[in-house]
Amino acid sequence: MNFLPVFYNISSKTCLVVGGGAIAARKAELLLKAQGTVRVVAPEIGDRLRELATTADLKIEQRGFAEEDIQGTVCVIAATDDEDVNREVSRLAQTQNIPVNVVDNPDLCSFIMPAMIDRKPMQIAISTGGVSPVLARMLRSKLESCIPGAYGELASLAEQYRDTVKDSLPNVDLRRRFWESVLEGRVAELVFSGRNDDAGELLQHELQDFNTDAVKGEVYLVGAGPGDPDLITFKALRLMQKADVVVYDRLVSGPILDMVRRDAEKIYAGKAKANHAIPQENINQLLVRLAKEGKRVLRLKGGDPFIFGRGGEELAELIDENIDFQVVPGITAASGCASYAGIPLTHRDYSQACIFVTGHRRNGEEELNWEMLSHANQTVIFYMGLENVVRICRSLKAHGRAADTPAALVEKGTTAAQRVFVGDLDSLPGIIADNEVHAPTLILVGEVVALHNKLGWYKAGEEIT
Repeated sequence: MNFLPVFYNISSKTCLVVGGGAIAARKAELLLKAQGTVRVVAPEIGDRLRELATTADLKIEQRGFAEEDIQGTVCVIAATDDEDVNREVSRLAQTQNIPVNVVDNPDLCSFIMPAMIDRKPMQIAISTGGVSPVLARMLRSKLESCIPGAYGELASLAEQYRDTVKDSLPNVDLRRRFWESVLEGRVAELVFSGRNDDAGELLQHELQDFNTDAVKGEVYLVGAGPGDPDLITFKALRLMQKADVVVYDRLVSGPILDMVRRDAEKIYAGKAKANHAIPQENINQLLVRLAKEGKRVLRLKGGDPFIFGRGGEELAELIDENIDFQVVPGITAASGCASYAGIPLTHRDYSQACIFVTGHRRNGEEELNWEMLSHANQTVIFYMGLENVVRICRSLKAHGRAADTPAALVEKGTTAAQRVFVGDLDSLPGIIADNEVHAPTLILVGEVVALHNKLGWYKAGEEIT
């Protein structure tokens, strides 16, 4: 984040606006709306500011800005058309650690003004860090259309009963569960239909009937997809926002993890070659223990939990321990990475089947069925095969696949760091050595790989052939 988002209490405190035009008037109105006391300093004062001075707690001093003007203020806004004045206002305010905003000049700001949605007492602020205020306003318009005005009344109802609920339910987790049931249930619907008194009565009944002993833990087994946060499902996002604890894997991207409820406890359970943060058996037991403590546990896995994600093992443990659970599929790496690389997994002219196979083998495990994997007219996708690429290519060729069969590597697929390397079974090991390819990387083998040159759409022009 470039800025820390905060809500600043300026009620009955002095705020300074330097400037007398229309923009200064809009900023002054915003400060007044937040119940601040506003002083305006400018050589010329527009009609709107003079009008505000007759009806609101706003004082005008028609003169040039002076250094002593910032004394005793809690925030300063510079809205003049004189760059030198704006720069001096910013310098003086920041020297004295007074928050300052210079209109349309983020470099001179210690705080910026977001686009806002006001559903008093609820507020939503949207910011692009000063980069594009127009984009922030566009996002605000989209949110305005889907947030009912009655949400402010719902927030007021919650404020009215906040202390009562806190006294009845001293445990913070229980309070969270109660408020979620209220704000997503019948009480909220009554508020939205204008029946506020009925909503208050129902809230009190639900509080009296709230059975703290019946609160059970639950596990959400959720696929996080291959990396692009836009590929998360609606259901996954909803559960990510509900969870008390998240147990996440190495392949869960940072932007996706940022979508989890911010105050949720986060436990890393990633696995890399010969380096398991938590052994799988311990992960299974951890999920059970947390759920039995009454917590909602998000088991967040890269890709899809049931495709080389060992989700079946975890689910079996939950069933054996009688733990409630939900399973949310995710876009598996083969589908996501192939799509972003412009490589269709099937194509009626080239491939009538596709096979997902793990390229990582533990000691003592049986060899893959190379004869089956080497058939023509099919696409083979190797997960976790980067370390064994030489053996993979050699085995496919030894069982009949042509040496010039197209093959591709998709590194960090669907993310901004995606790289695609295209070659064949002969050249693939050399490509890895020459380009320092790192995990996570998917290996795709089959005639469909040749379509990448035509169909590659994501980060076009950056792929290496």
